[in-house]
Amino acid sequence: MSHRKLGRNAAARKALFASILTSFFRYGRIETTEAKAKELRKFADKLITLAKRGDLSARRMAIARLSDEDVVRKLFDEIGKKYADRQGGYTRILKLGVRRGDAAPMVIIELV
Repeated sequence: MSHRKLGRNAAARKALFASILTSFFRYGRIETTEAKAKELRKFADKLITLAKRGDLSARRMAIARLSDEDVVRKLFDEIGKKYADRQGGYTRILKLGVRRGDAAPMVIIELV
């Protein structure tokens, strides 16, 4: 499996993406580094596909990944229904430039 390690061990990476995914679905858009956004897109698309299914098994898989039931409820009740007819491509990445402190490329990732 090809993925970015982002300078973290597996547990820290899993916690990072749980936190970023929760914020992403809560607010609809977040500002982050380009590498994190490109990895986040994979997880977000899979969760939106689960939300489109809408059954109990899919909801439990989403809760296991997100750990915030209010965000899971929003994902299934609002976001899943919004993209019911769309066949993928639920996110958009907009480049912002570089971060001042370390020149990391910054982007905004948002729901389409």
